[in-house]
Amino acid sequence: MVTIGMNYEVREGKAEAFERKFALVLEAMRTLPTHAHTELFRSVGAPGRYLIVSEWHSREGFDAFIASEAFHRVTDWGASAILASRPRHEVYGGDTAPSVPTGRCPVAHAAR
Repeated sequence: MVTIGMNYEVREGKAEAFERKFALVLEAMRTLPTHAHTELFRSVGAPGRYLIVSEWHSREGFDAFIASEAFHRVTDWGASAILASRPRHEVYGGDTAPSVPTGRCPVAHAAR
């Protein structure tokens, strides 16, 4: 299992559109056998900042998802219309370099 943090900064006034698109992407992710669970978090102090915490059965499964044509269509749309900056992805732990003592992002489990 690997947990990935995907950090997004959304342009002012575009939060609702970002959240709608995320819901569509989440539906597609739920059909992938390598995907385990994903949550979307919005910053209280900076409402245009989002964190997507995504758990995958393997790093290879996540890498295949972000290399897919479907993912690129969504990110191309977001880059031109919604996002204020380039997204940043971080590996929190799992089958690569764990950076959290438990091997998982504490945010992902606090929300459950």
